Amino acid sequence: MHKLAERIKYLRENLKDKDSKWTQKYVADQIGVARVTYTAYENGTKTPPPDIILKIANLFDVTTDYLLGHETKDIDSMSDEEIDEEIKEIMKEVDVWYKNEPEDKKEKLIMLRKIINTFIED
Repeated sequence: MHKLAERIKYLRENLKDKDSKWTQKYVADQIGVARVTYTAYENGTKTPPPDIILKIANLFDVTTDYLLGHETKDIDSMSDEEIDEEIKEIMKEVDVWYKNEPEDKKEKLIMLRKIINTFIED
């Protein structure tokens, strides 16, 4: 659930930049969990149950698929900061794939197909 942790932390911090009420305690209160529990969700040390994932998605006005990393936000609805962050994430993944490029042609083809499918799915 690494993607979930990254996304909920990013969403909350982005809102907190605009309105200081968006603390971990505020979000925890809104979704009905203890602050330490929500902090564990952001840190990726605890996975929220499906009903809490839905509450988080509703609070941040995103889909559960987005929180779980299955969907990206519509580009037109993204802020410049969100676009920059997603570009950084994608470039990190591409860099890892490039540095770990396999010697075997079959493995290389499999890796390249994964890269292409990642971009097609998004």
